[in-house]
Amino acid sequence: MPIKITEILGNGQRLDGGAMFGNVPRAMWENWAPPDENGRIELNCRAMLIETPELKILCETGIGAFFEPKMAKRFGVQNSNDHLLINNLKQLNVSLEEIDYVILSHLHFDHAGGLLNSYVEAQETGMKLVFPSAKFLVGRTAFERAKSPHQRDRASFIPELQVLLEESE
Repeated sequence: MPIKITEILGNGQRLDGGAMFGNVPRAMWENWAPPDENGRIELNCRAMLIETPELKILCETGIGAFFEPKMAKRFGVQNSNDHLLINNLKQLNVSLEEIDYVILSHLHFDHAGGLLNSYVEAQETGMKLVFPSAKFLVGRTAFERAKSPHQRDRASFIPELQVLLEESE
């Protein structure tokens, strides 16, 4: 079997269009990224599944469904009661146990939140990593930044995630 690469859609979110486009005027972006009544635009979170004869590697996990309802609403998490990444992996007949590696660019919640079980599940079992057999790969600088975040992006990290990743080694 040759290497197979598949895009996997996860939970999306809505964030402020002005913040996402910086100093680009709204008139230039609003026709192809229409904002909602709160000025937020839709952002998809996609993962990439790489399958070789020996390995299944997931790159990024998106935002997931770990937020409690109030925070999910604040960050515009779409389908916040369902973990779409997991659902879409299952539709491809890929079990969570089959994922050998998860590669993350960094640990902001919109890239790494999909590593965690849903808020509803966490209420019953506690927060857990959903890929039980996987090794997790993230750069040392990105990991250290998550453990000691700068004031500017502290809210972008999930404090419990670093502990779970360290315990998974």
